[in-house]
Amino acid sequence: MNVNDLVTQYVTFRRTLGERCNTTEEILRSFCRVVGLRTPVRQIRLKAVATFLTGAGTITRSWHIRHSVLKGFFRFAVSRGHLKKAPLPTEVPKLSPAVPYIYSRQELRSLMEAIPSCQRFPLYIEPCTLRAILLLLYGAGLRRNEVLKLSIADVDLPNGVLTIRESKFFRSRLVPIGGQLTKVLSDYAHWRTATHPSTNTGNHFFVSRRGTAIDKRTLNRAFKRLREHVGIRRTDGAHHQPRLHDLRHTFAVHRLTTWYRQGANVQRLVYHLSVYLGHARLEHTQVYLTMTPELLQQAGAFFERYSRKEDHHA
Repeated sequence: MNVNDLVTQYVTFRRTLGERCNTTEEILRSFCRVVGLRTPVRQIRLKAVATFLTGAGTITRSWHIRHSVLKGFFRFAVSRGHLKKAPLPTEVPKLSPAVPYIYSRQELRSLMEAIPSCQRFPLYIEPCTLRAILLLLYGAGLRRNEVLKLSIADVDLPNGVLTIRESKFFRSRLVPIGGQLTKVLSDYAHWRTATHPSTNTGNHFFVSRRGTAIDKRTLNRAFKRLREHVGIRRTDGAHHQPRLHDLRHTFAVHRLTTWYRQGANVQRLVYHLSVYLGHARLEHTQVYLTMTPELLQQAGAFFERYSRKEDHHA
């Protein structure tokens, strides 16, 4: 049994269990190209696996993702009698979790203002499209894939509601958006209709220069170039520079900070924020409560006001 055929069997098996398995298949197909599509599974050696895992030579979160995928694949191979033992490293390096970068409001303004003047975007994505996507990522706290998967039918502009279909953990949800963000999307919809006739755009709300779906890598490259053009960089020694996904973290922190300033009951509202973000567990949202000094300052001020009220009624 060669590695390419066994990958096909494994991916098919995983999908019969109800998994999408797209990322898993992408990683395994890449692994096949590295070791050779026709290489017998029994001839795969630890050295080749280690080379694939290391990639560019530094241990990042991608190492752990690739390792997890290969671990599942080799477990399948062993269970089917194609291997006696998985050719995986015995030691798994520890990796500190990525620390989200919280953009300041001034940095967000700088990013938006720089879009028209920055002419170095990768091919097939236009400034008007990039602006609308970034504002939606920050304004509604959506995940990148949730934005790119939006269809025209998913964007209910008259009612200001987005339908997020089968996102992470196969969950779907309705996401209401405010008037300003609705206008941004309405303006983009008018621009898209004028520049990309519906016969060429298919069903995607956000489209590339060719009227097709936007690839996540293209969006990542466009944002990276924009961020570097503006000059936004980390100075805290963290491994990752500010990412596109950090717009979602920024949305959550800014929302919580605003609630504290307004004197709202944040402990109650954080549950609603968790549902809005599509988190599977409340603690995934509660982590934002200690994210920035500004948020902690606002929380401290709120607690002080609350304490004074308690003392007054005592």
